[in-house]
Amino acid sequence: MQITNQIDKVFKKTLSVTSYYRKTDSFRFPFREHLINLARSLYQAYKWLIFIPFFGLSTFIFSLSTLISTLLFGPRISSAILPPLWARCNSWMIPMFVKTIGKEMIDPKQSYVVVSNHQSLFDIFVIYGWLGIDFKWVMKKELRKAPFLGYACYKLEHIFIDRTNKNNAVESINQAKKKLVNGVSVMFFPEGTRSDDGKLGTFKKGAFRLAIDMGLPILPVTITGTRKILPKDSLDLFPGRVKMIIHPPIQTQGHTHETLLPLMNMTREKIKSALPPP
Repeated sequence: MQITNQIDKVFKKTLSVTSYYRKTDSFRFPFREHLINLARSLYQAYKWLIFIPFFGLSTFIFSLSTLISTLLFGPRISSAILPPLWARCNSWMIPMFVKTIGKEMIDPKQSYVVVSNHQSLFDIFVIYGWLGIDFKWVMKKELRKAPFLGYACYKLEHIFIDRTNKNNAVESINQAKKKLVNGVSVMFFPEGTRSDDGKLGTFKKGAFRLAIDMGLPILPVTITGTRKILPKDSLDLFPGRVKMIIHPPIQTQGHTHETLLPLMNMTREKIKSALPPP
């Protein structure tokens, strides 16, 4: 009986001390960090056993479905249905919750040159799954070799760029111009690669030259949150929330190649304005 009373006293004292420290920052923040670290550790099993196999299987199934669909219905109908579904299914499996702001800025009958910042591979899921317009990616030619996915992108008439050969890159862009009609847009990551630190990098000129040459409006897009879900050159995947902010289109009428830099700077500042402070 005495031993039971002693245990009861120790238990009550421990509870009172814990209750006190739980109200202080010295307990709350380390406790929260421990919970996050524990959740990350537990999530690794889900990542390797569930998500990555699902991603591989879904990519194979949707790539095969895309090949069949493009033969039966053409690339436009296929690109409107299958890639967004693939992107959303994989986003839900992470899970990655996407909030879209500014979709009312888009005229579905208008073709755009869409430009977005680039922080993570999962930016592709966000754009594909939630932008809601028919577009062609401009992507590095190395992605053409990706199993299943590369050939599916080719059949959907996406645009592969050889970044090591300027003449070939220009020719690819010139061929892309023929596809940008009747509401079909083109999608660029003008930084050319993913950001290492989340900061907005220097823009390349190709998207803006194309917009000026064709007289198409530029549609600036800001994506935030994907870097925390999957950083660059990492497999440290973790669930999270993402925002995609669609800004008002920037008209290119009146711009020439002589005013290319001001147009680039205007677009860059618009995208940067919705990024969180470093």
